Amino acid sequence: MVYQSRLPLSTSTLTTCADLLRAHLRKIRSPWRLLPPGKIALIVLAYLRHDQRLADLAGGNQISACTLRRWANELIDLLAARAPRLDRALKKIKAAGGAYVLLDGTLVRTTRRSGPDNRPNYNGKHKTHGLLFLALTDERGNLVWISKARRGAHSEIKATRHDKIERHLKSADLGALADLGFLGVNHDSEDPIIITGYKSSKNNKLTAGQKQANQLIAATRAPNEHGFAGLKSWRILARLRMSPARATKLLRALLVLTNLENHR
Repeated sequence: MVYQSRLPLSTSTLTTCADLLRAHLRKIRSPWRLLPPGKIALIVLAYLRHDQRLADLAGGNQISACTLRRWANELIDLLAARAPRLDRALKKIKAAGGAYVLLDGTLVRTTRRSGPDNRPNYNGKHKTHGLLFLALTDERGNLVWISKARRGAHSEIKATRHDKIERHLKSADLGALADLGFLGVNHDSEDPIIITGYKSSKNNKLTAGQKQANQLIAATRAPNEHGFAGLKSWRILARLRMSPARATKLLRALLVLTNLENHR
């Protein structure tokens, strides 16, 4: 039995994906496929949006699950190649008159690994297994860059330093606002590039001015949550079942698709 399901995406997003696939097929001189590029793009978008089993989608379209997986990886690679690099994304924001970006990290849950591979994916903060990503948004909350995937045991500070985000921000003459999870990430605490606010402790209570500064930073960072909400509307991110390398390409492809939807 076969049933129909609504796909809440714009026609322009489907057209862009189909055009990318057509151009790729012309480039590799592979004009023939079991289904036309538009239909392939539609099935892959349904897979990404609803996280349906590949075998179910393939069976409803008279193709094999292996073929559909190959098509999905192909389109994901094409979309991920369009994701901006960190330095170019920051230069674009600066050219548009931006003064700062919003920095945050998110943990995308994964299936639990067995044996010695179990611990590297476990995140003690969230008490679950997953992969850690960093992302930058502009002042309005539009996603502009996403990092590569790292094991869940990594901290946000360690990932930020590994990607040299502070150095890239300084080169672009931009600042960044982040939550308290990034406290201590700046190399120069006297002239911080990444503003995180103040953290209270048992023996160090916040002053009224520090509390007001935290409230201002939190209010300014609010659009950042909208950017992540758009990204996580792709249900394939509910629980990943792939390697960090494939997860990186997937997240960057979804970044491109999310921006296509937001700017249609």
